[in-house]
Amino acid sequence: MSGNASRLSSIRAISSGKPIDVAMPKPLSKIWASDVFNLAKMEEALSKNAFKAMKKTVQTGSPLDAATADVVAAAMKDWAMSKGAKFFSHIFYPMTNATAEKHDGFIVTNAEGNAITEFTGSLLIKGEPDGSSFPNGSLRITNAARGYTAWDPTSPAYIMNTPNGATLMIPSVFMSWTGEALDKKIPLLRSNAAMDKAAKKVLSLMGEKNVATLNSSCGAEQEYFLVDENFANSRPDLLLAGRTLFGASPAKGQQFDDHYFGAIPERVQVFMQDFEDQLFRLGIPAKTHHNEVAPGQFEIAPYFEAANVAADHQQLLMTIIKNTAKKHGFLALLHEKPFAGINGSGKHVNWSVGNSTQGNLLDPGHTPEENLNFLLFCGAVIRGVHLFGPLLRAVIATASNDHRLGANEAPPAILSVYLGDQLEKVFKDIQAGDLQPSVCGGEMDLGLSQILSFTRDPGDRNRTSPFAFTGNRFEFRAVGSSQSVSGPLVAMNTMLADSLDWVAGKLEAALDSGLDQASAVLSVLKDLMDEHSNVIFGGDGYSDEWHKIAVEERGLKNIPTTADALPAFQDPEIIALFEKTGVLSPVELASRYEVYSEQYILSIEVEAKLVIDMATTSIYPAAATYLSELTSAIASASSVGVSLDNSLAQKVATTADAMMADVTALSAAIAQHDFPTVEDHMKFCANEIRTLMDSVRTHADLLETMVADNVWPLPKYSEMLFIK
Repeated sequence: MSGNASRLSSIRAISSGKPIDVAMPKPLSKIWASDVFNLAKMEEALSKNAFKAMKKTVQTGSPLDAATADVVAAAMKDWAMSKGAKFFSHIFYPMTNATAEKHDGFIVTNAEGNAITEFTGSLLIKGEPDGSSFPNGSLRITNAARGYTAWDPTSPAYIMNTPNGATLMIPSVFMSWTGEALDKKIPLLRSNAAMDKAAKKVLSLMGEKNVATLNSSCGAEQEYFLVDENFANSRPDLLLAGRTLFGASPAKGQQFDDHYFGAIPERVQVFMQDFEDQLFRLGIPAKTHHNEVAPGQFEIAPYFEAANVAADHQQLLMTIIKNTAKKHGFLALLHEKPFAGINGSGKHVNWSVGNSTQGNLLDPGHTPEENLNFLLFCGAVIRGVHLFGPLLRAVIATASNDHRLGANEAPPAILSVYLGDQLEKVFKDIQAGDLQPSVCGGEMDLGLSQILSFTRDPGDRNRTSPFAFTGNRFEFRAVGSSQSVSGPLVAMNTMLADSLDWVAGKLEAALDSGLDQASAVLSVLKDLMDEHSNVIFGGDGYSDEWHKIAVEERGLKNIPTTADALPAFQDPEIIALFEKTGVLSPVELASRYEVYSEQYILSIEVEAKLVIDMATTSIYPAAATYLSELTSAIASASSVGVSLDNSLAQKVATTADAMMADVTALSAAIAQHDFPTVEDHMKFCANEIRTLMDSVRTHADLLETMVADNVWPLPKYSEMLFIK
C-alpha cells in the first residue's frame, strides 16, 4: 500500500474503531499488590525467624544469611508457582535507561529422567548474564565477558503476567566479574547508604538519640503521548527514533489551552483503567492521571515510595505503559519531544529524605524558622545544587532531552533552586543575621458563602525552575520522560551526603567553640548562604534577563546541550565527590561518561540516517509526483490558450531541490568519524549534524504545506494528535 493510501486507510480505521473491552475493575482491596511477594506474603509463608531476618533486611539493609535465603527461595518458588509461574528472572537495569532480564525455568531433571522443580538460595542470590554485551564503558572486554546479577532483597519480587504466561521477576543488581557496577541500581543503593551515614552525623550532633535508617523517597510524574498505531506504522521516525523528524505545525495545536486537565477521551480512559489495574496488582501506587498540556499528551503520577523501590517501579511502569498501549492499538511515546511546536514530556522527580523516627526532614512545618533539622537539611541541598549543578545537568543529559530543556515549556539549562517566598525570606534573614518569624500564606477567602475558606500555601509554585521546593520536597523538573530516575536520584543523594558531611564538620566546630545549638546552626547556615546563595532564584527562569544575570553576575553555568553537559563526569571535583562518598569509583564514573557519550552520538546518527531515508524515499517522490501533476496541468491549460499561475510549481521545485542539497550535505557529515576526542565528536553532532537535520526538516515541512493532501505520504500532526 502506498504511503498516502496507508495514511487514509489509517484514518478510516481509527474513525470507525471502538475501545477494546476491558473487564470491570475489581476493588482496590482485592487486587492491591496481589502479584507481589511483599512482607505481608512473606509473613504468611516464612518461619518466624526467617521473616524477622527478612524484615530487618528490607527495612534497614542488614545482611541476610545463606540459610535464610534458602528458606525465602523455597517460599518464593511455591508462591510463584501457585500464581502460574514456570520461570524466574533476575531483572536488572543496565546503563541503557531500559530493563534487562534472563529467564530460567524452575525445572531440573533427576537421575530417573523425571522433571522436578528447584529453586535454592544460591539461585535466588546470583545469576550470570553476559557482562560484555551490555554498555560497559570499557569495564569489560569481549573475551572477559562474565557478569553477575545479585538479588536485591530490599525491592520485592513480583509476578509479570503476559499472554505467554507468568514469570517470577527478582529485582537485582548487575556487576562485572571484577566487581564494578554495570547498572543503575548499585550506585543508587550506595548513594542512599552514603546519605544515611552523613545524615546520622548531623542528627547526632543535633541531639537526636533514636535515629532509624534514613532513605530518600521518590515520586515521579510520568508524561507521555499516545498515537494510534495505524499512524505510527506509517512513520518510520516514530517507530525507530520515538519522535517525528518531519511534520508541519497544524492550524490548531495547544494555543487554546483546552487540553490540559480536559475530559479524557473514552478510548484513552479505557487504556488507563487497564494500565492502572496492572500497576495496582504490582504494588505500584498510581495516584493521579490526567490530560497534559499538549494534545495527545497525558500524565500518570505514583505516590511517594523509597527511592530504590520507586526506581524499580518506574522502570516497570514504562514497560507496562508501552505494552498496554500496544494492546489498545496505541503507540506510547516516552520521547521528550515527539512533536515540534507543542510541549514535550518530562518526568518530574519529587525527592525527599527521612526515616521512621525523625520523619520527613525536608518538611518545614508551620514555623520553618524554628525547625533546625529542616533548615540544616534544606541548606545542605542548596549547597549541593550550587556546587554540583553541572552534575545535575549531566545526569539528565540525553539527545532527546536536549530538544526540551531551555525552551519556554521546560526548566532552563541553568541549575538554580526555587524556595518560595516564605523560605527564601527565612534563609535571607539567616544570612543577614536577623532571623524573623516567617509569614504564612494566610486564608483564602473568595467572599462566597458556599465556598469554604482554606489556608493558602506559604509559597507559590515556579514552573520555570529546574529544582523547586514544593512544600515538603524538592522537585527536579528537568528529568526527561524516557529516562531512568536512578541517575538523578544518585546525583541528589550523593551531593546531599557531601553537603551533610560539610554541615556536620562546621556544626561540630561551632558547638565545640561553646555556642548553643541554635546559635551554632545559624552560624553554619550563615556561612553556607554567604558561599552558596547565588543559586537561589525565584523569578522567571525562561527570561533572557535571568540567563544574563545567572552567568555574568552569579557565576552559574548555562549548559545547553548534552555535548556540553556530559564532560562534567570528567571534572576532578565530581570524580572526588563520588570517590569519597563511595558511590562510584573513578573507573566506574569514567565508564558512564563513555557509555552516555556513545549513546548520544549513536542517537543523533540514527536520526540523521532516518532523515536522509525519509526525505529521499518518501518526501521527495511525493513532491516530484505533485510537481509532475502541476506541470502537466499547466501545460494542458496552455495548449488550449489558458495561462495558469506556475508560481506554486516553481516553489515546490525550488524547495525540493534545496531539501535534497541539504540531504547530500547531511550524508557527508555523518560519514565523518575521525575526531580527536569523544567530546569533539559530540560537539560535531550537536552543532553540525543537528543543524543540517533541522535544515532538511524546514524544507520538508514547507513542502507538506504545498503538496496536495492526496499525495502526501506521512500522517500529519493534525491527524496524529487529534484523531483518537
